[in-house]
Amino acid sequence: MIGTNLAITPKRFAPLGSSTDADAQAFITAAGITNATQQSAVNQLVLDLKSANIWTKMKAIYPIVGGTASTHKWNLKDPRDLDAAFRLTFSTGWTHSNNGMTPNGTSAFADTFFIPSIDTDGTSHYSFYSKTDVAASSNVFGTNAPGPNYFYTLLNPRNTSNQCVSAINENTGEFFVNSSSLGLFTLNRQASNDYDVWINSTKKINTTKASLGRSSFKLYLGALNQAGTAGNYSTNQCAFFTGGSALTDTEVANLNTAIQNYQTTLGRNV
Repeated sequence: MIGTNLAITPKRFAPLGSSTDADAQAFITAAGITNATQQSAVNQLVLDLKSANIWTKMKAIYPIVGGTASTHKWNLKDPRDLDAAFRLTFSTGWTHSNNGMTPNGTSAFADTFFIPSIDTDGTSHYSFYSKTDVAASSNVFGTNAPGPNYFYTLLNPRNTSNQCVSAINENTGEFFVNSSSLGLFTLNRQASNDYDVWINSTKKINTTKASLGRSSFKLYLGALNQAGTAGNYSTNQCAFFTGGSALTDTEVANLNTAIQNYQTTLGRNV
């Protein structure tokens, strides 16, 4: 920039005259995002999350931007190419595009390296942006651990009975009627006896069902990690995912706004 002391690195692609957040820039550089619209969307997303005081509650944010496996794998919150940074690794069977990433329903899953029993304190949230409407007995993400009770963390936005099924630290899922698996699904356990499920900005259920325990197996996207073995494979196209600490109702609403704005900027909102 003329008249400033800012150093412009070879991989800085922000539009001339703009200011890029340092965390957004780290992700853009790691993922090799060169498209100006995508860069702007990522930058505004980070600014929105920070403005809403949500950023610090996140451990994993997958913006699913850039159109390839090598750009979709990165964690916006910690864009290092490490398991400890919750960088995704993909099995075979994924299709990647600018609209998101789609598992084939038979073999595809992505390992997040996120383990609820280690990486949460019993309260947590997860959000998944689904771009396809699928009615099937499958999980768009999930993990469980064996024992006297199975401790599930999972989401099936719409099964063949038109029910949304979800759980955080339970041995049975929470059900409600849902006619579409499109949009942002947010699961939020604010306390051991306080669990909510949201679709976009609408709270669909609130229950006092107790948290029983956390899975000691890694969370998978596109399938359920069944005590170390992938199963219940999904075909829902994923265009965003987050995981981290529990959110307040206001923070869930603000997260929805930030993600919807992000998707709209990229031209792939549903």
